[in-house]
Amino acid sequence: MGTSVFLDRDGVINQDSLAYIKIPGEFHFIPKSPEAIALLTRHGFDVILITNQSAIGRGMVTPRVLDAIFDKLKTGVAAAGGHIKDIFFCPHTPDAGCDCRKPLPGLILQAMAVYGIDPGQSFMVGDSAKDIECGLAAGCGKNLLVATGNGKKAIKTLADKGIVPNFYGQDLFEVAQWIIQHVKPA
Repeated sequence: MGTSVFLDRDGVINQDSLAYIKIPGEFHFIPKSPEAIALLTRHGFDVILITNQSAIGRGMVTPRVLDAIFDKLKTGVAAAGGHIKDIFFCPHTPDAGCDCRKPLPGLILQAMAVYGIDPGQSFMVGDSAKDIECGLAAGCGKNLLVATGNGKKAIKTLADKGIVPNFYGQDLFEVAQWIIQHVKPA
């Protein structure tokens, strides 16, 4: 197993929506995000999606439609030369009391168990405070924030909690470049 980069989806890879991404036609890549994943792939990193998808628990999206949205994402990433190793998602609403909804680390811990991932050699990349808190709770070696999506709000929320991400980049492409410049995959 190579070094793993865990990515949030909405606001990191694709444009987020307050109304949720409910059909493949509402899924739109943030510029250069497929190329960022391709860059990580070419440099030997395993990219794994870690995403809250409460639209399922809210009855707004069926698992089949979510799979179609994920297929659009994987196809776009593959067209750029990248690869998503796996996708772990929480279908629950915030009040469900599960351990897989970020900021809790359940999804990352599941991925680590499935793939034998060394937490200290892994990265979590997100656009929200809960993404960074999830990575910290799971023991990820580096936790990186993007300014896209909710990142500009998250940097203040994290600062108020005394949490400083290892790097704050303008977008996923800048974060991917930072990872490659600072770390060699295992």
